[in-house]
Amino acid sequence: MLPCPYAKKCGGCSLQNLPYEEQLHLKQAKLIKLLGRFGRVDEIIGMEEPTHYRNKIQAAFRSRSGKVVSGVYQSASRRIVEVEGCMLEDECAEPILKTIRKLCASMKIRPFDLESGQGFLRHVLIRKGFHSGEIMVVLVTTRGEFRSERSFVNELLRRHPEITTLVRNVNPTDTPLFLGSESHILFGKGYITDRLCGLDFRISPRSFYQVNPVQTEILYGKAKEFAGLTGSETVIDAYCGTGTIGLTVASEAKEVIGVEVNKDAVADAVDNAKRNGITNAVFHAADAGEFMEAMAARGKTADVVITDPPRAGCSGKFLHSLLKLAPKRIVYVSCNPETLARDLYTLTKGGYKVRKIQPVDMFPFTSHAEVVVALERKV
Repeated sequence: MLPCPYAKKCGGCSLQNLPYEEQLHLKQAKLIKLLGRFGRVDEIIGMEEPTHYRNKIQAAFRSRSGKVVSGVYQSASRRIVEVEGCMLEDECAEPILKTIRKLCASMKIRPFDLESGQGFLRHVLIRKGFHSGEIMVVLVTTRGEFRSERSFVNELLRRHPEITTLVRNVNPTDTPLFLGSESHILFGKGYITDRLCGLDFRISPRSFYQVNPVQTEILYGKAKEFAGLTGSETVIDAYCGTGTIGLTVASEAKEVIGVEVNKDAVADAVDNAKRNGITNAVFHAADAGEFMEAMAARGKTADVVITDPPRAGCSGKFLHSLLKLAPKRIVYVSCNPETLARDLYTLTKGGYKVRKIQPVDMFPFTSHAEVVVALERKV
């Protein structure tokens, strides 16, 4: 019997049929097959408690037979699978979602329908600080008036005083589970804070922040170890997000330069540096590849580049700029082993040798794995 009653319908947890240790063995074998040609793949680091690890929850809302329901998009379609309690999500989420479903029904707030283009509430995003316990709830809606807004907000907060901040985000597109650029704070500061690797971080609705805080500390610890810093290095943190990796290594570097195209994330990174008293880190809202190419054109260089790209991996333009900049070491943090293998091929052909490959299981019960790779420029 599968541990989750939604497993077959949802499809998100593709490895639920396997005991956790067997899941790790399967991922290890897959990673060796993909990355073994570049060097030894160290044993994947698993979790002691591999459930309820997600600090970020997204629930889509729909009307079904006159009832307001919420759930997840089926992995093979855009159909919503009604879910009440996911074994991967933080347990704070379901009681809040249940209340929102009831309030939508009682206050006649219609969920958005993709086919008709009618309705108001598209989905709800919940984020919880693992150490701080702070909770942010984001109501993602279409444009237009939020009917019964004050009554909705007051009642939600009355039933859930644990909510630290409440935000309305407007998504005017047809893309599901997408946050638009327009946000309105309904309660609180509009962000939460959390502690990671001994530092405090501000997390806004649209900022990237790893969803598994326990394994993130291990992942970033390995990235810091692989950077091999002595205190004299200039480090570039590419795709830096809210600055988490760059700020984590800043105490052992001469200077850290963070580059990120998301302006909201850069604002958070600047704030995070200030709140932690870190003065040797600067952040730029720019394309990382263009930024490094401009550095190389000015005759500037970096000793270490840490890159943590999205699932699509590094662009060809970025890799070209990276090879042109020619840092002594590269630390590649990847959430997609397939694109990692592709990019490692380019980097090894361009004069780098892989020194370490360390997988970390960030997403138990799914087929995904995170990998940290240390590369060194050949002399």
